[in-house]
Parts: sequence; C-alpha cells; structure tokens
Amino acid sequence: MNSRQRVMAALSHQVPDRVPTDIWIVPEARQKLLAHFGRGADVHALLHIDAPIQAGPEYVGPALPEAGVGQTVNYWGIRTRKMDYGCGEYDEISFSPLADAETIDDLEAYAWPRAEWFDFSGMSERLSECHMEKATLCGYMAPFTYHAYLRGLENALTDPLLAPEFTEHLLRRLGEFFYEYHRRMFQVAEGLIDMAHVTDDYGMQTGPLISLEVFRRFYKPHLKRFCGLTHEFGAKVFHHDDGAMRDFIPDLIEAGIDILNPIQWRCPGMEMAGLKRDYGRQLVFHGGIDNQQTLPFGSEADVRAEVRTAIDALAADKTGYILAPCHNIQANTPVGNIIAMYEEAYHYGRF
Repeated sequence: MNSRQRVMAALSHQVPDRVPTDIWIVPEARQKLLAHFGRGADVHALLHIDAPIQAGPEYVGPALPEAGVGQTVNYWGIRTRKMDYGCGEYDEISFSPLADAETIDDLEAYAWPRAEWFDFSGMSERLSECHMEKATLCGYMAPFTYHAYLRGLENALTDPLLAPEFTEHLLRRLGEFFYEYHRRMFQVAEGLIDMAHVTDDYGMQTGPLISLEVFRRFYKPHLKRFCGLTHEFGAKVFHHDDGAMRDFIPDLIEAGIDILNPIQWRCPGMEMAGLKRDYGRQLVFHGGIDNQQTLPFGSEADVRAEVRTAIDALAADKTGYILAPCHNIQANTPVGNIIAMYEEAYHYGRF
C-alpha cells in the first residue's frame, strides 16, 4: 500500500499493510531532525511517515491592519506575539478583538470575515498533485476555540453563564463564516479532500474545561452542522480534543466525528484499551504517543515500548488507528526518541 491507501484503509476500518503514521512537530524539533539526516532530506520518506497533505485558499480580502512591533495579525484581527520559552518559541495571542464587547450591537459592529475574502481556485491543483499518493486534510471549524481567540479564554468560559444570548449570537456569526467558507472549499476541491477538521479543546489535564450542559447548548449544534457539511462532500471528520475529555465522546460521536486525536492516555479516562473497547467501532484513533513525558524524557526503549502498547491497544483489531505523537513533538525531544517511535511503528505495526 502507498500512504494514502494505508490511511484510507484505517479510516474505513479495513486492515492496512501496517499501522499508518503521522507527525506533528514544532519547527525547532524538525530542524534537529534535518540536522541529523542532512539538509534537504525527505524525513517523511526516511521514517515511513504517512502524514496527510494539507492545503487552503489564498487570502485576497481587505488589507490587514497594522499589527504593532513584534506582533502578527490575521484577518480576524487577532494579534499574536512570539514568546521564547528557553527551548522553543510559540505564537501567543496578544490581542483579542472582541474582548471588550458587551452587547449584540458590539458584535455586529465587528468586521466578521467573509468567504468572499478567499480565492479557493488553486486548491484543486495542489491537492490533485498528491491525492493518489497521500491522504488530504483541509479546513478548520472550531467554534469554542475561536470564541476564546476572539474574546479571551476567561470571557469564553463565562459568556455562556453570564450572557447566553450574546454567546449564541457570537457563535451564530462564527458558524455562518465557517460553514460558507468550508462549503466553497469543498465544492472547489470536491473529491480531493479526505478529512476536514471539526475540532475544539474541551479537556484539561485533569478533567473537562467546560460542562456538558454548556457544550450541548452552545457548541454541539454547530459541530453537528459542520460534521454534516463535511460528510455531504464525502470527507471524514477529524476532531482534535486535548486532555481528559472522555465525557464528551458520546456526544461527539452523535454529532458526527469520525477520527479522535490526540489520545492523551495519561489523563483521567483516556486509557487506550478502554477507549478502543468502548468506541473502537465508531471512531478511528489518531495520536497516542505521549509527548509530555515519554518522548522528551524517556529512553529510546521507553518510546519503543509505548509504541507497541499503543498499537496493541488502539489497533487491537488491526485497524482504526493512525500512530502519531500526542500533539506536537517538542523542541526538547531527543532525535533518537523521534526516530525510535517511527522505526518501531514501521516494524512492529505490520499486519
């Protein structure tokens, strides 16, 4: 099988020739891999990584505002600033454009993005070039995430409780943009998109970030609509959701998700064997290799052992699993551990 066939078999709950693999990695760690293998090396080929190809439209909308010194700004008006944490840099939000909004009139005064601001015409050519060899993953529909980006996390957590009508209006405007943007994307690239992100983060390290009641009233209806749109065009729904979020899984399945990432198995309720037992017929699992302890601080033997454990648990029926790190491989991860993860998956994950 080639990479696309392997991934698509796992997504269809058919048995591939081996467990497919993906990689999420910060730039500093990727540079360490390139230094190890040599500049210009095809790391994906060397490590047998089946990562999907991603593509998006070109922004052709109004000129973006000035960001300020040391900051960047996007078409939402959200500003970020690079923060150096000693071993790596991250773009952290420095300005949320709706943080001070108080009324629905304030929301209406905001310049909501429009699908007309994007040129989708180049996506088909980009995706056609690789579609026979690689699976494709496009789009990003994330209502809670963008609620937090636009309002700030504290406001996003309290808005549903203190201002429910305001919250519903904000999410309705978010949803209108996400739906139309992705509808046009799917139409232009019809038949070329295998997966699309319908995603959010509802879990913390120790438990849920929001209540099920808040999720069901405010966010689930939008996720269900986005999942329906994705399925209408024959694509699978990829749902990223960090932390201890098991309580949400039945509702997410009902909403229509197909793939669950990242499977942080050290968090309460996220034990791999239990997830496979309870939800393996309905979901494909993506991730599973711990990047908080095992990858950065474990030995190569520890990494290899965890790869075998993940395959035994999440691919217990020889399908329905794409092995990958639990979120981005961090800059402090030894190159040997990264190589060990993919080498072990390549050899142990054969069926």
